[in-house]
Amino acid sequence: MKVYNTLSRKKEEFVPLEEGKVRMYVCGPTVYNFIHIGNARPMIVFDTVRRYMEYKGYDVNFVSNFTDVDDKIIKKAIEEGVSAQEVSQRYIAECKKDMEGMNVRPATAHPLATEEIGGMLEMISTLIEKGYAYPAKDGTVYFRTRKFKGYGKLSHKNLDDLQAGHRDIQVTGQEKEDPLDFVLWKPKKEGEPYWESPWCQGRPGWHIECSVMSKKYLGEEIDIHAGGEDLIFPHHENEIAQSEACNGKAFAKYWLHNGFLNIDNRKMSKSLGNFFTVREISEKYDLQVLRFFMLGAHYRSPLNFSAELMEAAKNGLERIHNGVDNLEFLAKNSQEGQMGSQEAVLWQQSQEFVEKFEAAMDDDFNTADAISAVFELVRFANTHTGEGSSKEFLENLHGRIGLLCGILGITLKQQEDILDEEIEGLIAERQAARKEKDFARADEIRNMLLEQGIILEDTREGVKWKRA
Repeated sequence: MKVYNTLSRKKEEFVPLEEGKVRMYVCGPTVYNFIHIGNARPMIVFDTVRRYMEYKGYDVNFVSNFTDVDDKIIKKAIEEGVSAQEVSQRYIAECKKDMEGMNVRPATAHPLATEEIGGMLEMISTLIEKGYAYPAKDGTVYFRTRKFKGYGKLSHKNLDDLQAGHRDIQVTGQEKEDPLDFVLWKPKKEGEPYWESPWCQGRPGWHIECSVMSKKYLGEEIDIHAGGEDLIFPHHENEIAQSEACNGKAFAKYWLHNGFLNIDNRKMSKSLGNFFTVREISEKYDLQVLRFFMLGAHYRSPLNFSAELMEAAKNGLERIHNGVDNLEFLAKNSQEGQMGSQEAVLWQQSQEFVEKFEAAMDDDFNTADAISAVFELVRFANTHTGEGSSKEFLENLHGRIGLLCGILGITLKQQEDILDEEIEGLIAERQAARKEKDFARADEIRNMLLEQGIILEDTREGVKWKRA
């Protein structure tokens, strides 16, 4: 399996630090509002990476945090007249709902920054002791960027060419030794949440939070650190500096970053009016469509979001569902029995699509090509099955498609989940009405079922249905 490592700027063979185990940290969202579709991309991408690693037999310890102390959270809390904790807890709950809708599995651990302050104070103290950090008179603690010799190795930026424009919030004290030094701890402002520290009443800088949470839940050295391309500098660069300065060890072996998401070929922003939350998308589409859309491009490529592309993703996902529905229908109406010799040969041939899928995923998680392999398998199943197929062959093909879709986090609908006894009865009644040439009643039942979201399709093999 090869992965593209941002650190080396090339694909490398994946070799875990500990055989059979993967320690993976993914930067999570800052929870001050509903997550937007830009947040959704790394969630979906790295959930799929995790699923594939597990398919390959690795025991994956997958940690993704929630940043629950931040200027944006505080601003929202002040606007609403509530505590910052109330805002963050509300949007953590909403984020988890959206994650469930996108079939993003819960992490092994979802640490909260506010619950790890003790570890942050400890790491900052160690950095001061080692000479990598210093407190200013106002209580702000800064990291000495130039003292860390490897600074810039992830972003491949020259230290002398960098400007001091970090995401860190500007503080009132102007006591930096160097414009490039970044904040580890900052003094509180009026009305802000704060914690006691040896330097001042205050709160942590953004970068120190992830270093501490990764260390606590995964150890000093990890296999994979992942996130959006926008986090490479300064966030991930600063994480490397403070973690390696503190621990004296390489922080992460592989750095994975997903590409940017644009909306109708423009950067997403509220000012342009093209800012979409996942919740808003869920009002128009099943979030499985959003997931399928996200996986339709290589994770490192820029991705353009548009209504036309979402419709194309919806249609593509429906092709898979229709193929699976057809297999379920045939299996339900087939005779019990094992595969014949011709079917056994076909079953063996279908393994080719699994190998194509694996080859794509082994090549830096190329989900676009993996989806193509799934489409080929569905087409193969449509071509080589019919009312004479054995139940074993049909169920095996169904299981094989389900396996590959499961790795991608694409769920397959089950007939049993949708039809209840009343609907079964209506379908049977409609069939009887058609036999008696009572087409008015047959049409009436079809319309009744349509109102319940069930579309009927009369085929050579019998009546098939699907959800509207």
